[in-house]
Formats: sequence, C-alpha cells, structure tokens
Amino acid sequence: MPELDWDHFRHALAIGTAGSLAGAARLLGVNHTTVLRRLDALEAQLGTRLFDRQRQGYQPTEAGLALLEQARHMASRADEIERQVLGQDRQLTGVLRVTTAFVVMDHLLPQPLADFARAYPGIETEVMENAFLVDLASRHADSDQGWTRREADVALRLSVHVAEHLVGRQLGITHSRVYALRGAPGLPQTVTPVDVLVRDAPWVAFERDGHSRVHDHWLRRHLAHAQVRVRVDIFNAKAAMLRTGIGVGVLPTFMEARHPELVAVSEAIPELSQPVWMLTHPDLRHTARVRAFMQFVGDALVDRLHQV
Repeated sequence: MPELDWDHFRHALAIGTAGSLAGAARLLGVNHTTVLRRLDALEAQLGTRLFDRQRQGYQPTEAGLALLEQARHMASRADEIERQVLGQDRQLTGVLRVTTAFVVMDHLLPQPLADFARAYPGIETEVMENAFLVDLASRHADSDQGWTRREADVALRLSVHVAEHLVGRQLGITHSRVYALRGAPGLPQTVTPVDVLVRDAPWVAFERDGHSRVHDHWLRRHLAHAQVRVRVDIFNAKAAMLRTGIGVGVLPTFMEARHPELVAVSEAIPELSQPVWMLTHPDLRHTARVRAFMQFVGDALVDRLHQV
C-alpha cells in the first residue's frame, strides 16, 4: 500500500467534525470538490467506505469512527510538535499573534505596542481584537497557506479566571465606576451611592443576552428594575452614548483619559474589579519573540494600570 497522506486524514477529520462536505470546506478554507477528492482518494487507498452519504449529512461508518479517532490523535500530536519546535526559537524575528478584547486594544495597548515595534523591528505583531480567549494550543484553517496556522501566541485578557494549562503573569487590576456626561442637565454630577443611581438615573447598559463579561452579570442583577434608555454591545459604544447625555453607565476607569467629557458619579464598584492577565502556552514561553513581548509590553502595562 502506498504511504498514507496526512492531508487526506485532515480532510476526513474536517468532514467528521462538520458533518458535511460544505462544512468541512469552510473549516479548511478550500472548496467542497477538494474535500470530496481527498475523501475519495483516502477511501480508495484504504479499500473501505469511511462515511455513509445520508440526507442529514455524512455519517462515519465503523471504519470511519476508528479513523477519526486516530486522526484526532495525529492532529493533537502535530500541534504539540509545532509548539515544541517554536518554543526552541531564539530569534527576535517573525510573526507574533496576540489576542485581546477591543477595549484593551483601544485604550491600553496602542502605546506599549508601538514602543515594542520600534524596539524590535524584526518582529511583526498581529493583534486580533477578540472578547474571548482563544485556545492557544489550537489551529484553524488558513487557505492562503494550504495548511493551518496558530490562532494566537499571547493572550491579554481581563478575567478573574484563566485556564490552568496556560502560563503568564498578572499585570494589575482594573476598576469600574459609573459615569455621566459632565454638566448634563438631569444627570448626577457628584459621587452618588450606586443604589441611588439605579433608582433615580436613566441608564446606558449592555445588550440583554450578553453573558461573557463580569459587567453583564452585574448589570442584569442590579438594573432589573432600572430605567434603561439604550443598550449597546461594547464599551466604546457605551462611552459614545454617555457623551450624548442620555444616561449614566459603567465603564472601566482606564477609559477616563480618553473621555474627559465624562465625570465619575460613583466610587469604584468592587464586584467589577478584574485582574489583567498576559498568557501563553507553556511550550511557547521560551520562544524569543514571545518572551520579549511579554516582558516589554507586560512591564509597560503594569505601569499603566498602576496609574488608573
């Protein structure tokens, strides 16, 4: 039997994951005819059918289930090998992918990132603004490379909880207060108890079905009977609405410097204080560019967070 092609296994695994040729094609960033051709070649080489073509999708046969289990082990091992190889990298060159939330990119990261780019011109930093921590050990389809690429090397996130398998450092604590447009008629202008603000002031809040942020849970619990005028989905949109004077709303204190037209009308809310973490996968922590970024940008953010 000719040597089996791992790329055939990769396409079969995508079919098993998606349940269809079209879904597998989307996962891999190729067209569905390519997926079908790879599957046909693998089935011909093995001399067995791996999937039953049913109306509801591609269902793995008994042989297909056995193959998919082995393909998952192969994919996991391939990821592990890549991380270990990258972990041996000692060159301050190449691409470094960072994932973080939009509000962090907009308010905390720009200057440290620019300073890092000037200090390490051989490193190209790619930032993905994402409210959720991606799996640093996973890979996703990249049609340009015909293979897959790592989703992120470093994650910068606001969270009380972090995955135990990741390593990194806590950079500081963020705090949040209630803000209003400075000088707006009918809105509070001095520090006021939160329960009074909930009772008396109109509010700008997050969308009703939000659940990923600590703020979502706090607002849902405290504003159940409040007068909510507008709901938005990100902090920047909330700040934009607060600048119209339509109501009060909660923002992280590190946004203050960019919004001098807003005035804090509450003390910091203890339940909304969150640590800022910089994290990576254990296999990547000795990679030169990862180590340089975490030290350089991490130190800059420590200083920044101590000021707010």
